[in-house]
Amino acid sequence: MDFDVIVIGAGPGGYVTAIRASQLGLKAAIVEREALGGICLNWGCIPTKALLKSGEVYEQLDHLADYGLSVEKRGFDFSKVIERSRKVATQLSGGVAFLMKKHKIEVIEGAAKLEKGQGAPKVVVALKAGGSRTLQAKHVILATGARARTFPDTGLEPDGERVWTYREALAPKTAPKSLIVIGSGAIGIEFASFYRALGADVTVIEMLPRILPVEDEEVSKAAHKAFEKRGIKFRVPANVKKLTKSKAGVSVEIEVGGKAETIEAEVAIVAVGIVGNVENLGLEALGVKVDRTHVVTDDHGGTGIPGLYAIGDVAGPPWLAHKASHEGVHCIEHIAGLKPPGVKSPIPGCTYAHPQIASVGLTEAQAKEQGREPKVGRFPFKVNGKAIASGETEGFVKTVFDGKTGALIGAHMIGAEVTEMIQGYVLAMTLEATEAELHATVFPHPTMSEAMHEASLDAYGQVIHI
Repeated sequence: MDFDVIVIGAGPGGYVTAIRASQLGLKAAIVEREALGGICLNWGCIPTKALLKSGEVYEQLDHLADYGLSVEKRGFDFSKVIERSRKVATQLSGGVAFLMKKHKIEVIEGAAKLEKGQGAPKVVVALKAGGSRTLQAKHVILATGARARTFPDTGLEPDGERVWTYREALAPKTAPKSLIVIGSGAIGIEFASFYRALGADVTVIEMLPRILPVEDEEVSKAAHKAFEKRGIKFRVPANVKKLTKSKAGVSVEIEVGGKAETIEAEVAIVAVGIVGNVENLGLEALGVKVDRTHVVTDDHGGTGIPGLYAIGDVAGPPWLAHKASHEGVHCIEHIAGLKPPGVKSPIPGCTYAHPQIASVGLTEAQAKEQGREPKVGRFPFKVNGKAIASGETEGFVKTVFDGKTGALIGAHMIGAEVTEMIQGYVLAMTLEATEAELHATVFPHPTMSEAMHEASLDAYGQVIHI
């Protein structure tokens, strides 16, 4: 055997898996066809946050007078905004390369394909530098991730100029003055928020009855209102019938409430879901079960093929970097004979727009569907001392408890920095906290996190500051 484990894909699932394998004393290799860090680090999670920060700071210049401040000239250099984002991604990719070297993980640059081997499948790598290399390991872990879903039949196919996916939207040569975002999940809303912050005319099209459809309905409605206040326009629910490109831009034909409508803009961003990267891996010949472009796995990442596992986006939802990392750690610890905890729940989700959205666990509606008899608490930031002092009073915190057991089963937040606060609820749910533990927890003052305490109190009629 060449290695104990070979990981295919060096995204946040793959490279973390390889590091944990090394920590456990396993000889590990990682195969990557593009760049260390994968889509998340190079063309997703990290560079988008850099862009959003630039947009947030620029947009805040409109409100300097509220803080007793002023600036002589307001403006931005789009090329430098993009350059900063790319530098952040490059720096972190270099950090991953350092970690691979530190943990003595061999990095093999090229595209992998699986073939039947002795035990686990063989890994045949078409090397970037030319030629090929065949490897055998005791265990092979697929961490190949996913990519944006496109719809060529309706014109929703990226061309790098008029129709973009997240990848093209991250590094265009110039900032569009108008754009249409098709899809209102986290990716679509984040790009809508960024480009609107720079002054673009933005329209978001969503086929479902409300934006951010996976979020609690109250949060979804509050987000819709907040984004409209910033000037983002919505067409909800709307079906895209056809997209037509021209030299001047794009024209999107939609149907809203049974009526036809046409929207025009310089650019369209397609953000309507993802598909797993399962092609050209040799999965079909091995008999690997794939369901709607995602590898079917058991609770430990096993595919049913001896020695072959899959983790992260290619193994199905939720399509989140942190879920992929924890899934990879769980998988390799299971391979090593340990008994790691599960990673299916609770897994938080975050949208880094302005305002931010963060959630974990069940929505109020889901709790009712499960017959949980939920006890729900709410607390608005508009009466939180730190929020008022910071000028960040938009939004609220909502908690969902099981009415019978008192267990915290869901939390939903919208407002400034809630993506940094949600981990408090995640930890509480992981530790199986009830309302008693949350009520007894001392939250520091003055902080926006106090709203988390108050929302928990409110679920039981004990809220203090309302």
